[in-house]
Amino acid sequence: MNSHTPEANLHRGAHWLPFTPNRDFASSPKLFARASGVHFYTPDGRAVLDASSGLFTTPAGHCRPEIAEAVHRQLLELDFTSSFQRSHPKAFELADRIAELTPDGLDRIFFCNSGSEAVETAMKMALAYHRARGQGGRTTFVSRERAYHGVNFGGVALSGMVNNRRTFGPGLPSALHMRHTHLDENRFTPGEGAHGADLADDLERLIQLHGAETIAACFVEPVAGSTGVLPPPQGYLSRLRQICDRHGVLLVFDEVITGFGRTGEPFAAQTFGVTPDLITMAKAITNGAQPMAAVAAHRDIFQTLVTDSPNPLSSNEFFHGYTWSAHPAACAAALATLDIYREEALFERGRQLSGYFLEQLFSLRDLDIVTDIRGLGLMGGLDIQPARQPGERGHELQKRLFDAGLHLKTTGDSAILAPAFITTPDQIDQSVEILRRVLKTF
Repeated sequence: MNSHTPEANLHRGAHWLPFTPNRDFASSPKLFARASGVHFYTPDGRAVLDASSGLFTTPAGHCRPEIAEAVHRQLLELDFTSSFQRSHPKAFELADRIAELTPDGLDRIFFCNSGSEAVETAMKMALAYHRARGQGGRTTFVSRERAYHGVNFGGVALSGMVNNRRTFGPGLPSALHMRHTHLDENRFTPGEGAHGADLADDLERLIQLHGAETIAACFVEPVAGSTGVLPPPQGYLSRLRQICDRHGVLLVFDEVITGFGRTGEPFAAQTFGVTPDLITMAKAITNGAQPMAAVAAHRDIFQTLVTDSPNPLSSNEFFHGYTWSAHPAACAAALATLDIYREEALFERGRQLSGYFLEQLFSLRDLDIVTDIRGLGLMGGLDIQPARQPGERGHELQKRLFDAGLHLKTTGDSAILAPAFITTPDQIDQSVEILRRVLKTF
């Protein structure tokens, strides 16, 4: 094999990159060596403006010393303890701090390590809850087209993004899918679109077709993130809540992306005024400094599964968990992160910046290549005309932006922006200017 071919470069190291065309990466690696504030830096010292908060993970900016120091102190004090029949004080402190931010009633916090694990945990909670109530036939889940709920088999079953389902099949659990909410009538509309609340009636039709006694839970992202930022139509989420209440179905909000201030409130549930039964969260819980996730469950679910359990005291009421659940270092990072969010009023700062961010993003609608722009809070999506193959142009856009000094996420032919809450208006201008300049090269 020629030592200069992409295949040769690919096999020089042992690292197999996730969600990456590895052969393409090997031909032109994109590497970051360090980060600070809202910038990444390449190994040769070139600054790249981070317009996606890492991967929705780092709204307080990169490499915060307060978080690093908290993790360092924790590792010297207690590096690990299992959460199986043992725990540590910071796990309880963190659960209480998160419960102060979640909607009223969702104050029982179960820790895990990734958004995928949080979704899997919420699915198991729903199954266990119905079984404990004598409704063990409720084993089917409802999700949406274009949904993303992680990469474990449960999340793949829920996902409505075709490549996730095509590669590994429908997954193990039974899952039904409502239509997505990306409507032509709402194109180039900031915030909630005026059309599409009636799409929530898909849930009613699925319940009538399959029987309420078979449906465990309905999973939705309040704002569908990874698919390209799809805000819900006006009234859509409250309609889902009403249908779930009518039929005894649990409503689950996947807030792995929207949690911790992305929509201007601690959780999108509060932004939209709709309270689910379960909330999944991850990403910004530690500002990206440590892997961590959680599920916030309504206290009625906890009461049914734990407090009212007929099993002996020595029995596990909820037979589920992870080696790294509530890892001490992750708890320390999360507590330091929540301190930063509070002391620097970052949710409020993000809310104040949102209007300017969306105004500047929507200024790109004059470009012929742009077919739609959407956004809410500090997250926005921009669709571009596809090339010969769907996703080909989006992938090329991301690479050209890296070379031009801008980092963002692309999914298919959608570019996704989610700036850090500490981003300045000038940095918003810079992001949009680079994006405009690169889009004009196509």
